Amino acid sequence: MLSREQVLETLQTITDRSTGKSYIEMQLMRDIMVKENHVSLTVVYLEDSDHPPEGLEHQIRERLSTMNISDVHIRFRKASDWEREKAGTKSSSASAAKPKASIPDKGHAAGLENVDILNEKSGVHFIAVASGKGGVGKSTVTVNLATALARAGKRVGIIDADIYGFSIPDMMGIEEGPSVEDGVIQPVERFGVKVMSMGFLVRENAPVVWRGPMLGKMLRQFFSDVNWGQLDYMLLDLPPGTGDVALDLHQMVPHSSEIIVTTPHATAAFVAARAGSMAIQTKHEILGVVENMAYYECSKCGEKDYIFGRGGGGKLAEMLHTDLLAQIPLGAPDNHVAEPDFSPSVYKPTTKIGALYDEMAANVIHKCEKD
Repeated sequence: MLSREQVLETLQTITDRSTGKSYIEMQLMRDIMVKENHVSLTVVYLEDSDHPPEGLEHQIRERLSTMNISDVHIRFRKASDWEREKAGTKSSSASAAKPKASIPDKGHAAGLENVDILNEKSGVHFIAVASGKGGVGKSTVTVNLATALARAGKRVGIIDADIYGFSIPDMMGIEEGPSVEDGVIQPVERFGVKVMSMGFLVRENAPVVWRGPMLGKMLRQFFSDVNWGQLDYMLLDLPPGTGDVALDLHQMVPHSSEIIVTTPHATAAFVAARAGSMAIQTKHEILGVVENMAYYECSKCGEKDYIFGRGGGGKLAEMLHTDLLAQIPLGAPDNHVAEPDFSPSVYKPTTKIGALYDEMAANVIHKCEKD
């Protein structure tokens, strides 16, 4: 069966004209997904142009055709200033095919070429996505809001802070782990979103049996020892409830905003109010409420069934003196494993629910950047 390593080796000889270095060695070919005879990837090009270098797509397709791969999906993205600077100084010995990362010692990160994202002057908008209880779709909202922000042209990161219940990598269809360069973790990028999760550091879906202080240390390293580069938005997928991890994050990021996720059910909204109260008590702005699983829309007749009740999200928003950002229907992405952009939980912008997340992202951008 075709492997990712075989694809990397085949594309290794494709070089950037300005530096003469391999795209693979510079880690400018990313999000490489291999599903049977289908390959998809993202190419970050260094030229300051709205279009990729002439002939680059042809080179990639030609190389892959030697492996009898005809179904190829390529996304191109112009490199950021930071990525251009990094590519110009990076050692050609680096490799994109790296094992899963381990957290480096703190002292090894002295050469971190990164803004201090926890500094208010960094310009990063931190948005914590919280819920009162599990099972309301908080992580689904996080990944879809992040990808919608990226589609809107924003530079986005996600920290999967649900340490015990990490799920972001699986939900986004991420199959590779982050690499470590000079003692600094490079986050995995998928759908234009940079991701760091405890799921990258745990083997075989093993449980995390840690006490609070260890979790707090891990979260701090997710901020300080990961090379996030320049970001516009950092989304924090909080664990449900108001426990130690949520409290630690509120203290680490005192200038973050918060989105509360609930279902329409009255009990879910009642429990979610506790998460909202915690944000208020710790002096964090609540951007709004998202009512997930708001209704089920029949695919044949279009009729809406409110199977979890009605009004919970609106009542919660009223209780917290904030806005109802979105009402997302119950559903699942119509994705298939064979598709190039397969992900179990990310809705495409061409779908109704994907469009709702795009509207929500526009609303969030307006709220965060209105000044």
